Amino acid sequence: MFTFETADQKEVRRFRIAQFNGRTATIRSGGTTVTGHVRSVLESKTSIPTLWTITIVPREPKISAETLRPTPRVHAFVEDFY
Repeated sequence: MFTFETADQKEVRRFRIAQFNGRTATIRSGGTTVTGHVRSVLESKTSIPTLWTITIVPREPKISAETLRPTPRVHAFVEDFY
């Protein structure tokens, strides 16, 4: 899990909407990009300005379609039709 703190209300709103709708969210922090589902958004009321702690469960990157499907082998059987 990836946890970070932020004071940006727009960013917090974006993560809450992603959590509510079950969508993935992407955060860029220190040159690292993390994409995943938002697990929690917690407000720390004791700090000024208000800070939120956001926890994201990283998602595995998708494998591209070109590696999953081999090229068709039609050319090997073309001679049988003539």
